[in-house]
Parts: sequence; C-alpha cells; structure tokens
Amino acid sequence: MEKHNFIKGKELALAAARFADDKKAEAIVVLDLRGISSVADFFVICTGSSSPHLKAIYREVGEKLAADHGVVARGRDGNPESQWLVLDYVDVIVHVLHHDQRDNYALEDLWSDAKQVRFDSLHEV
Repeated sequence: MEKHNFIKGKELALAAARFADDKKAEAIVVLDLRGISSVADFFVICTGSSSPHLKAIYREVGEKLAADHGVVARGRDGNPESQWLVLDYVDVIVHVLHHDQRDNYALEDLWSDAKQVRFDSLHEV
C-alpha cells in the first residue's frame, strides 16, 4: 500500500501553486484568507492562456495532489469554455482562470485584505 504525505493548509496551497507552475500557469498568487474568510483558509489563483492550457493546469494540480499527497478535491467546478475552473480542497480553493476572466472577476482585489504567501516560481528567470 502506498504511503502518502497528507498535507493541508499552507503546504497544500503551495504544492498546488508548484503543480500549476509545472504546467506554465501564469501570475500565480497564493492568498492567506485565515481570519478574514469562512470560505477557505487559502486561495491559489493562476492564469492560463487558452482552454487547453486551463484544462492542463487543472488536471495537473488535481492529479499531482492526489498522486503525491493523497489529497482529492472535495469539489470540482467549471469547464474550459467557462474560462474559470475551480478545485475545492475545503481549506484551499484553487482558481484556474483565463486572462479575461481573471481581469473581470479580480479576485485579488476582492480579497485585498488577504496576505500574499510568498511563492517562488521554479520557472522565473
């Protein structure tokens, strides 16, 4: 039987961000919502450039968190055509948005009281 390193909270958010980064997600932001939201403790927000790119990011995050950490999303919502896909891990919600939807919904502005968690992309130059 496989043993998994079960993670949650900040560790889970950062792992999701890294997996999104592996698929070249853009403008990855991790927001710490503890103390200001009952929805979740962390949001991971990232951008994809096309429907196939959104789908690839969404799939990578979901599959890698399950395979590497034994963590399965409680809920999944959206489709590539909606340009906004969501993975709900209870204390962490991952938002994968197209540029247009990210600009339109401006989640970082909506949650401007949240602290940003430092995330260093492995792909940054």
